[in-house]
Amino acid sequence: MGPGRTETFPLRTDEDVLRVRQTVRIWMVEQRTFSLVEQTKMVTATSELGRNVVVHGGGGTARLELLSEGGRLGIRVTFQDQGPGIASIEQASRDGFTTGDGLGLGLGGSKRLVDDFEIASEVGKGTRVTITKWK
Repeated sequence: MGPGRTETFPLRTDEDVLRVRQTVRIWMVEQRTFSLVEQTKMVTATSELGRNVVVHGGGGTARLELLSEGGRLGIRVTFQDQGPGIASIEQASRDGFTTGDGLGLGLGGSKRLVDDFEIASEVGKGTRVTITKWK
């Protein structure tokens, strides 16, 4: 399995989140370039963001991609939902901010765990978050 591979998963339940995080780990192990720490960071960010899609976004999708750019390998996961959106991305990214029972580390914590982090959200239309880990 080389760069250019993609796979899309539904995110509606906790089991769906588990399936995506397991696939991220498998893909990273198969590339034989990502350390255990890098794998753990990406899997943790995937889990946090996948749960956000299920809990706050009412469900959606996760799209995994293997990348090759400038001689380096990467894995990208794009989370998409059509939920209520985020009124203030800046506020939602602050540690401690939560709209549920969590610790409020989801967006900000996930951003610190990956190399590239992009978020776009529109109130009433949904949210898209893309994370990438490079080796």
